Amino acid sequence: MSRFICIHGHFYQPPRENAWLEEIEVQDSAAPYHDWNERVTAESYAPNAASRILDAEDRIVDIVNNYASISFDAGPTLLAWLERYSPAVYRAILDSDRQSRARFRGHGGAMAQAYNHLIMPLANSRDKRTQVIWGIRDFESRFGRKPEGMWLPETAVDLESLDIMAEQGILFTVLSPYQAFRVREIKGGEWMDASQGRVDPKMPYLCRLPSGRSIALFFYDGPISREIAFGDLLRNGENFAKRLVRAFSGDGSKAELVHIATDGETYGHHHRFGDMALAYCLDYLETNKLAEVTVYGDYLERFPPTHEAEVIEKTAWSCGHGLERWRSDCGDSSGAHPGWNQKWRTPLREAMDWLGAKAAGVYEKEMASFSPDPWGVRDDYIRVILDRSPETVEAFISEHVGRALETQEKSRFLKLVELERQAMLIYTSDGWFFDDISNIETVQIMQCATRAMQLVRDVTGTDLEPEYVRMLGKAASNVPEYRDGARVYDRFVRTAFVDFLRLGAHYAVSSLFEDYPRATRIGHYSAVAEVHDREEVGRHRLAIGVVTLKSAITLEERTVSYAVVHLGDRNLTAGVREFDGESRLQEMRLKIRESFAKGDMATVIRLIGQDFGTRSYSLWHLFKDEKRKILNQILAETLGGLEATYRQIYQTNYTVMQAIKEMQIPLPEALSAPAGFVLNADFLHLLEREEMDVKELKRIVGEYLTWSFEPDKIGLGFAAGRRADLLMQVFAAKPDDINALRTVVETFQILKPLGLDIDLWQCQNICFALSQSIYRDTKQKAARGNAAAKDWLSSFEALGRLLGVNPAAARLSLQPV
Repeated sequence: MSRFICIHGHFYQPPRENAWLEEIEVQDSAAPYHDWNERVTAESYAPNAASRILDAEDRIVDIVNNYASISFDAGPTLLAWLERYSPAVYRAILDSDRQSRARFRGHGGAMAQAYNHLIMPLANSRDKRTQVIWGIRDFESRFGRKPEGMWLPETAVDLESLDIMAEQGILFTVLSPYQAFRVREIKGGEWMDASQGRVDPKMPYLCRLPSGRSIALFFYDGPISREIAFGDLLRNGENFAKRLVRAFSGDGSKAELVHIATDGETYGHHHRFGDMALAYCLDYLETNKLAEVTVYGDYLERFPPTHEAEVIEKTAWSCGHGLERWRSDCGDSSGAHPGWNQKWRTPLREAMDWLGAKAAGVYEKEMASFSPDPWGVRDDYIRVILDRSPETVEAFISEHVGRALETQEKSRFLKLVELERQAMLIYTSDGWFFDDISNIETVQIMQCATRAMQLVRDVTGTDLEPEYVRMLGKAASNVPEYRDGARVYDRFVRTAFVDFLRLGAHYAVSSLFEDYPRATRIGHYSAVAEVHDREEVGRHRLAIGVVTLKSAITLEERTVSYAVVHLGDRNLTAGVREFDGESRLQEMRLKIRESFAKGDMATVIRLIGQDFGTRSYSLWHLFKDEKRKILNQILAETLGGLEATYRQIYQTNYTVMQAIKEMQIPLPEALSAPAGFVLNADFLHLLEREEMDVKELKRIVGEYLTWSFEPDKIGLGFAAGRRADLLMQVFAAKPDDINALRTVVETFQILKPLGLDIDLWQCQNICFALSQSIYRDTKQKAARGNAAAKDWLSSFEALGRLLGVNPAAARLSLQPV
């Protein structure tokens, strides 16, 4: 075979975690999902781990792991999130690399990635080195092998970055064809101009580096990659495969590699069902023996470069102006807001460069008291980021300090290395990529900047924030309400700031609404209740206590006392202070509890303010998820009364509604609104119950159909999908239980007329897996005349029709995710 095809996917999400809590807070723009990581996982990362191949009737006949057949890089910040929150998808990605090693002669499909997706040519030499080292170490810890290739974020390239990669053992990277400058045969000869995308992408190239080292370069096929990312090539997997094959020269005398590269999210997130087009394309290529599917490491070993290339430095695949997308108003943006400008990028870059330099100066000076090699310490900090267990932290400190440290010294040491982690996160490329300085990705890197400044203040007492905010004031927002970066900072970043007092306030307020165990966690902090008294008088609630809080990252620990009173609705007041002794606590408790018992809430509020000084807290100081949870509880109480009123209107006027319907008169809003509200509420309550009541489900769906009411297709569809997953899991646990099978089938049959937007992905996975196991066995029993087997078979095939799975034609393959 002389024709080879390699498809590369760049899978990545920026760090989205709250810079203090190390947890992603709710992102409303990702609804109905909690956040964008969760949404893109459901739309792309998970589907690619279990992608469908359909028959002529659009029914599933195979489910495959796309990652095992392609080249891909997955960002460390994404993999860290998947490991915690989507472990099945995470395992599938790791397993795919092991499968590809077996398939491609020891070469895995996975590539490493520079750690947190900063633009390498805009970074200083130290940061470039750490990014490469962290990316490699993260890869090794997850995939259990050394990476052969490394993806440069946005393919932004310069010779120094390539040299550092080569020094660390990286053999190749992938670039845009527009980043090639000139090429020639390795054995010598005249250089040929390869600029403007004129490079032949069907071969690897050797790139000689200033140090004398070298690295291999693969320039992907630009036109096909653009058709995939921005065209309609993913509408049909067969057309996708044929388009790849047409790129071969037709000269069968030499090996040729047709390879493409796009964001991995193209397959499913940017293009719905794009993962299925990819799966079908790969299957079509191999089934019809049109080309040999391979990965870069395998091809490089079999067909080493015969030509060398020079690159155009300081260029990237997503900017037509070099690297200006990450530092100036070059005109490149998402295109979502015509007429907006990105002049804010320059002052934002200047502010971040200023802060990065200040942080580096503090780090180098202060770390010198612990180690003679501060930057070596930072390079090795990745092992703590990957494993923050006490054993790893102690070993890390011991190896780099060489002497015993007191608790405060350990905390200071860890604050310094954490300062440098945050100082690199401020450069994550997404902060400049989109349309406005108020974008959530830009707010995210400002959060990291604020956390870095807090650590500088903790270590040195120096406050960098005023100058930083002054510099942000030069960054004009396109949104009049936000005005500039300083106002964006004040509105979205400063309000997210966390210290131990706010952490204590969060604990205090939330403790009124849920029963914490003595020891719990808030983000990465541990919270241990030393004292917690809670009382209620009517609708009024009071909590007084002491809690010890400890950071798992810096090991810093504080004990705070608190008092919080809730008068109903959103009326809530809390006070928090550093714990200053048992006697003071007892005095405070006595006065506040006495007034609370008398119902003298004005005095309770005054005493809280008096005892805790000017720094008081309210419901709005809760972290986003807990705030949303408590507001929903309060709202549920309010809506409970509204629901009761609407239910009374609905029930009282039901016969009137029937009469109006019989006369073919549209229902007036005064009746249709309450009725629709009640049905949506009943439907949601039913879906959230522990047991599914099929009879009640049939009644509710019947009401929707009777009155032609439109259900909340997205919200209720999301809830119905979760309930369907649970029903299928119950059935899968006892697949021979005909009653469980019938319940699932009947549930889907009842729901079908509503046309809800239900994600059937997990249900289909389970159905397909059972098609490969119990279905085949039961089919044999039915063929021998077993009546129970025939009954089960009939119901299961009905389930397959409802889910779009063809169990009779299901191929034997690996179990899907």
